[in-house]
Amino acid sequence: MAMEVTQALLNAQSIDGTVRKHAEESLRQFQEQNLPGFLVSLSGELASEDKPVDSRKLAGLILKNALDAKDENRKRELVQRWLSLDSAAKAQVKACLLQTLSSLVLEARSTATQVVAKIAGIELPQKQWPELINFGDSGIFEIVQSLLTVTQREDATESRLRTAAYETLNEVVRCSTDETAPLVLQLVAVIMMELHKCLEAQNLSSGEREKQSELTGLLCGCLQVIIQKLGSSEPTKYVFLHYADHIMGLFIRIFARRNATTHEEAMLAIGALAYAIGPDFAKYLPEFYQFLEANLQNFEDYQVCAVTVGVVGDICRALEDKILPYCDGIMTQLLKNLSSDNLHRSVKPPLFSCIGDIALAIGDNFNKYLTYAMNTLQIAAEMYAHTSGFDMEMTEYINNLRNGILEAYSGIFQGFKNSSKTQFLIPYASHILHFLDIIYMEKDMDDVVMKTAIGVLGDLAYTLGSNAGLLTNYAPNLLDTRGRLLPRSYDVLGLYTTFIFQKPDPDITPPIATPIMQDTSYNLDEDEINRLGVVDPSIGVGIGKISEQKGILGPGPAELRFPEVL
Repeated sequence: MAMEVTQALLNAQSIDGTVRKHAEESLRQFQEQNLPGFLVSLSGELASEDKPVDSRKLAGLILKNALDAKDENRKRELVQRWLSLDSAAKAQVKACLLQTLSSLVLEARSTATQVVAKIAGIELPQKQWPELINFGDSGIFEIVQSLLTVTQREDATESRLRTAAYETLNEVVRCSTDETAPLVLQLVAVIMMELHKCLEAQNLSSGEREKQSELTGLLCGCLQVIIQKLGSSEPTKYVFLHYADHIMGLFIRIFARRNATTHEEAMLAIGALAYAIGPDFAKYLPEFYQFLEANLQNFEDYQVCAVTVGVVGDICRALEDKILPYCDGIMTQLLKNLSSDNLHRSVKPPLFSCIGDIALAIGDNFNKYLTYAMNTLQIAAEMYAHTSGFDMEMTEYINNLRNGILEAYSGIFQGFKNSSKTQFLIPYASHILHFLDIIYMEKDMDDVVMKTAIGVLGDLAYTLGSNAGLLTNYAPNLLDTRGRLLPRSYDVLGLYTTFIFQKPDPDITPPIATPIMQDTSYNLDEDEINRLGVVDPSIGVGIGKISEQKGILGPGPAELRFPEVL
């Protein structure tokens, strides 16, 4: 049978169409009739040093494709199929894969590493394959050491060998146990040293610089996984924090070099570091803020900008009100980005969400930015209330924007909970309810938007308390004329009826159509606001001059740009 598999694998690569088709059919029948035997045969082919390179490589690729797929439904099917496979067959496959990691043939090692990563991704979350994560076992420890050695080989960039090795290592770290935590801690120093070497390398050719940048990105990604793992447990976090200053210093050095890939990976790792450290991360901001701001302004490498926006949210959650000294600069840049025609539109949804993160972090100190943020959100909400006439891709994008807008509203209202300044929110509540009412009737609203909308309604009602009862006329599709939920609303809004039905305080003045103006000392610099292009506060919550706001959507189809006139 082994000889037949070898020949079938070679014939499946034949230039003769008839030979190739016959071989493919033979392999398909083998798989359908005896899947465990088929997978064991493939892994044996991959592990055998006596087999041709071409047959070994294809065996590994077929094995990998039997474990993973791009389509999520198909992927779930393959995962369940592997988990339900005979345990003896799985053990044989994994033993062959681990053996192949030390193969003399580059293609075999590379493919085996990728398959190990796929199986690790399936089994480790299920607490299976303990041999792979038990670093105390000397045999497995040697395997991990060999993976690290592979990443340093001169041919490591060929066939994605280095990338696959780090992917496998990352999966091992993610699913490691408390017992192996000391050995994961040892990896921190190893990865930091490798990153230091990358940053010290000089006089490199363009090709060498490209390889060094790739390695730097992989090392940052590995550090991110290690930070997330060690930071999730108090004992390991306490020990790990001794490395924090050194790690942050390495990241700062990365930002001093212009490379989008390394900036993106380093920024993601910094987000994980901020989450792990918490409020103490504030000590890094004086030096790090310049790079944070620069990457928020990086419209050309918009993926870096998008990641940075997300990291701003991570830092806000970590620092809470300690982020306040930096909020003028951050809010100014966020509003500039939302008004820009040059920033890729995919960055716009997280920009809205980030406004909510800031508001939640600094509480009613956000009152300083409230007028400008709310006017921007209202303009966007009016634009994205309807999705009729757009294709599926654009509808999905609009739903992402809606969700970002709603997350901003939610963060603002939660930030003002139990505050003495909640009255500043009342003028905006009617518009928010109207927005919720409209999107509730939209057939294309997805479940994520629905869930966030429910949260916003609850946040609004809880924060405004009895004042929320004054606003029931602004949601005719959710509430009847007496302020009671319509029957079709119970499934999504029943949770918050207690708040909505509170009897209004007769001494409270009903909501007005324009916001209460705040002390001018809280406003941003007037020249800065003019440059931002946000609505003049004197206009109120009306939509203002549409032609000045068209940048909120960013580059995209003309039909989704702001019209020049109402």
